[in-house]
Amino acid sequence: MKKIINKKVLIFAGIIVLVLVLNSIFGWSSYLSDAKNLKFLETLVEDNIWLAVGLYTVITVVGCVVLALPGITFAILAGVLFGPWLGTVCCSLATTIGAGLAFFAGRFFLQDSIKPVAMKNKYLKKLLFAESGKNEIFVLMITRLVPLFPFNLQNFAYGITDIRFGTYFLFSLLFMIPGTAMYTFGTAGLVDKENRWLYIGMAVLLAIVVISVGKFFQNKYVTADEGEK
Repeated sequence: MKKIINKKVLIFAGIIVLVLVLNSIFGWSSYLSDAKNLKFLETLVEDNIWLAVGLYTVITVVGCVVLALPGITFAILAGVLFGPWLGTVCCSLATTIGAGLAFFAGRFFLQDSIKPVAMKNKYLKKLLFAESGKNEIFVLMITRLVPLFPFNLQNFAYGITDIRFGTYFLFSLLFMIPGTAMYTFGTAGLVDKENRWLYIGMAVLLAIVVISVGKFFQNKYVTADEGEK
């Protein structure tokens, strides 16, 4: 059994190395920084909005799961391509799908080997492995709102826990919407001259809410727990 566990971890590590090598060769992560590619996507939005949404979803899922690009990248892209409202919907759904796939990867490749180690920490055991599952939604809320926790890393990490996929997917989607909207509205305000100040104002308001809530939970729980250690 231990050999199987180690084999899964080695396969996962091998996949990461392979992706890094291929990315360095083909430059996949620089796709979105190419003005020609961005122009192509903008033209596609005008010609076939649903095809554009589909392509954006694929790019976002691959970018989040395979290339581990920051989620903010796709929120900004969505704001440019689709505007604030549709952009928020598209980015929220696409990044959550990506988060779901990363969750499954973490559960298959990493849970058997890392979970026993993580459970030795009483704080992690209480928050992430409690049989009642009462802390699951609370932890999701903190990690999705407080910017201390890297988006891509936590997606794989949640697969190691015992949280049910349905709970993880639904509440990840809900708790990521405010932060996503903050960036899509802000970006849309920069490119839409007619509604610039409306969108930027809404982005600032969302930023105040997200930062305030995140700071509250950081001070009340994250910093407090570190002090107890």
